Order: sequence, then structure tokens, then C-alpha cells
Amino acid sequence: MLEIIISVCLGIGLSASAGFRVFVPLLLLSIAGYFEWILLNEDWQWAGSLTAIIVLAVASIIELGAYFIPYVDNLLDTISIPLATVAGTLVMFTVLGDVDPIYSWTLAIIAGGGTAATIATSTSAARATSTTVTAGVANPIISFLEAVFSTLLSILSILAPIIAVVVVILTFFGIRKLYRKIFRKSSLSRKRDTFKPIEKS
Repeated sequence: MLEIIISVCLGIGLSASAGFRVFVPLLLLSIAGYFEWILLNEDWQWAGSLTAIIVLAVASIIELGAYFIPYVDNLLDTISIPLATVAGTLVMFTVLGDVDPIYSWTLAIIAGGGTAATIATSTSAARATSTTVTAGVANPIISFLEAVFSTLLSILSILAPIIAVVVVILTFFGIRKLYRKIFRKSSLSRKRDTFKPIEKS
């Protein structure tokens, strides 16, 4: 039972990482599987192969680089949510080991895909706001922070899955607080514009 709980925590942590960068957690999961640091689902043993590591490493480099190109990052955001959802689902299913497929796929879709989709939606919204407010100037900084956080959270998930889940929960609360602050400022700005007195010519 404890092994299943740890696997679920590992899956949630990696799924959250996929919400920031799709291929980074998949690459680190593949490396961990290759060195047998974690147990992969029997049907997904290929994910821990050297071929998978090379392919995911190339994909990760391309993804990381593309997010530093202004407006290309916004284009990537349009497909990042479905990709992150799929990645989060696969990551969760891959680490659940010998759990009954009915339960593992259910957990993978709800916990894995749901977590990744929520994070990806939030990061896309943050980048869209940054593009509007700073004309994309601040986007590379956001992209850098996302890449670092995705990498660190993936590593933490592999080394200490339970702690990683705590970090994910705190991240959700942080995103919710940030959204409330942005929404409040946005509402106040609209009200000021609405009630702004018309100057007489």
C-alpha cells in the first residue's frame, strides 16, 4: 500500500512538472527508469531505454530553446495544455507499476492529466499577461523560471515524492493567490476606465 502511495505521489509531482515543461519530466523519468532508480509499468519498460532518453533529450532541448523566442512561446502555449495533459497522464500511468489497469488509468487521467492541465493553463495565462503588459520582454524570464522549476520539481519527485506533492499543493495555492491578485487589479482597472470622467473640449 505504501509503495502505491509513493508511486502516486511520484506521478503527481512529475505531472505537475509536465505542466511547466512537457518533455523535461519525461526525460528525467526515462533516465530514472534506465538506471532502475524507479520501477516502471511493465507495459512501459521501453520508456527507460537509451533510445527513449536520446529522443526525449533532443525534444527537451528544442522545447526549452523555443520558449526563449518571443511570440513562438505564445504559439507553443496554444498546444501546451493538451500536450501537458497527455504527458501527465502517461507519466502517472508509467510509474504506477503493477496496479490494475482500470485503477491506474483512472488515476492517470484524473490526477496526472488534471494536475498537468491545471499547471499548463496557469503558465499559459501568465505568459499571455506578460506579453500584453511587457510586449513579451519579460517572457524569457518567465520561461527560464518555469524550466528551472520543472527540472527541480522532477528531481524532487524522484528523490522525495511525498515532499514533492507538498510542493505541488503549495504551488496550486500560490497560483490561486496570484490569480486573485491579477483579477482584482484587472477589475479595479476596468472600473476606473468605466467611471473616468469625459473631458470637455
